[in-house]
Amino acid sequence: MYAVFKRELFSLLNSLMAYITIGVFLLTSGLLLWFFPDTSILEYGYAELTGFFSLVPFLFMFLIPAITMRSFAEERREGTYILLASRPLTDWQIILAKYFACLVLVLFSLVPTIIYYYSIYKLGLPAGNIDTGAVIGSYLGLLLLGSAFVGIGIFASSITKNQVIAFAVAVFICFVAYSGFDALSKIFSMRYLESIFLGLSVNEHYQSISRGVLDTRDLVYFISFVFFFLGITKLVMGGRKW
Repeated sequence: MYAVFKRELFSLLNSLMAYITIGVFLLTSGLLLWFFPDTSILEYGYAELTGFFSLVPFLFMFLIPAITMRSFAEERREGTYILLASRPLTDWQIILAKYFACLVLVLFSLVPTIIYYYSIYKLGLPAGNIDTGAVIGSYLGLLLLGSAFVGIGIFASSITKNQVIAFAVAVFICFVAYSGFDALSKIFSMRYLESIFLGLSVNEHYQSISRGVLDTRDLVYFISFVFFFLGITKLVMGGRKW
């Protein structure tokens, strides 16, 4: 499994598309956070990164599908998945190796954004006037959100040979998972339906962790979410192999 993980990670790091995608993500988040008046922290006037953590999930909807779209789609298009499947590896080992390789790249894309925290830390009056606990909780929430979106992207890549289709399907599912259930909860005013849809909403659990309170229910939700999509991926790949 480690060999597949290393192969997949180096393949992503050697891909120009990965660097372009991460560069666009960092450029867009930087412009939105510092320069555009409607979302600028400098215009907001408070030493906090709430705006950043509200914007990143929507950027993740495009960043992560762009990273994961080639995972299985390219293997199937080039015929190399047959060689991979013929090795003494289980479907789960192959899927998890690709999943963790993509997740590591998502983590790499988040690391440079720590400079935003450092900047706000220094710009605050007095210096250091920022809720560090909330920032740590929000970064943990982003990591869990990214893990959920990677699971969706891996699944989308497994159902088609076309990377563009995999990208589009992943973006759509990520949007529905993040915002769709919230919209449905507002449409259905009945309390039990509203609570069900909010319980299924990725955004609801992400916001819960971003408040700085780590609830085991949120952790269980994200872990279950990831394994749900990876389980579907295993069914797709196993059925195709059969």
